[in-house]
Amino acid sequence: MTTVPTTATKADTHKSYSMQQLAMRKLRKHKAAMISLAFIAVLALIAIFAPFIAPHDPNAQDLAGVYAPPSASYPLGQDELGRDLLSRIIFGSRVSLIVGFAVAFLSVFLGTLMGLLAGFFGGWVDNFISRFIEIMLSLPVLALQLVMSGLFLSSDAAIFKTIRENFGNSASVVIIITIFSVFGWMGTARLVRGEVLRMKNLEYVDAARALGASNNRVMWRHLVPNLLGIIIVSATFDVGSAILGEAALSFLGFGIQPPVSTWGNMLSNAQEVVLDKPWIPFYPGLAILFTVLAFNFLGDGLRDAFDPKSRH
Repeated sequence: MTTVPTTATKADTHKSYSMQQLAMRKLRKHKAAMISLAFIAVLALIAIFAPFIAPHDPNAQDLAGVYAPPSASYPLGQDELGRDLLSRIIFGSRVSLIVGFAVAFLSVFLGTLMGLLAGFFGGWVDNFISRFIEIMLSLPVLALQLVMSGLFLSSDAAIFKTIRENFGNSASVVIIITIFSVFGWMGTARLVRGEVLRMKNLEYVDAARALGASNNRVMWRHLVPNLLGIIIVSATFDVGSAILGEAALSFLGFGIQPPVSTWGNMLSNAQEVVLDKPWIPFYPGLAILFTVLAFNFLGDGLRDAFDPKSRH
C-alpha cells in the first residue's frame, strides 16, 4: 500500500496564522524593538516596585549633603536639598510612565473615534472633522500648553480648585495628562481616517451590510479590529512623545510641580549647577533619553511588523 505524500508550501503554512500572529513573529526578529521592549518591561517593574527598590525616601532632605557627589550611600549623588538622586529617578519613572500611557490611551481613543467617524460617514461629517483637525494642527501647541498649564495650575476656577483638593500633589499630573491629550489625538485621527476610507468599500464590509449589520456593528466589529495595527503603533509613539513633552514642560517650570519627583523637574532644579556638578542633570537626562528611544524603537518595530508590504 502506498501513501500519497502531501506537499505544504511555505505560503500554505503562513495561511494558518492570523495577522497578529504574523506581526508578532516579525517583531521578534526586530532586535532593536525587542531590546527596547525588554528595557520598557524592566522600567515598568522598577516603577511598580519603586518603594521596595529605592534606597532612600525620595523626598527626605539631608542639608549636610547638598550637591554631594556619588558615594556608597548615594550612588548617583544628592541634589540641591540633599535628596537621593537615585531614589528620585526611580520614583520619577512612575510619573513618566503614568503620563505617557495615560496620554497615549486618551489620545488614541479620541483619535480613533474621530478618524472612524470621518472616514466611515464621509460627507459633511468628514469635512467638519477634517477641517477641525487642520485647525488643531495649525495651532502653536507648545506655547498653548505652556499657557494652559500655567493657568490651570494657578487658576481659582472651581473645577481646578476641586482637582487640586482631590488629587493633592498629583493634581499637576492630572492637568498635564489632560492638556497633552487635548493636543495629541490629531495624528491618530488622520491615520485612522485614511485607513477607514480604504477599508469601508472592501468585500467583507459589503457582505456585513448585505447581512443587515448596522453602522455601529460594521465600525466596531469589522473595521476597528483591522485598525489595531495602526492604533498600537500610534500609541507607542504617543507614549514617547508624552514623556518627552512632560519633561520639557517640567523643565520650564510649567509641568508637574514639586514635591512630586519627575525627570523634568529634576533637570529644571539642576540648571544652575549644570557645569559645576554635571552628574546632577546627567542621570535624569539619560533616563529620558533611553526611555523615549526605547518607545520610538519599539514603535518602528511594530510599524514594520504590521506593514503587509514588509511581511514575508
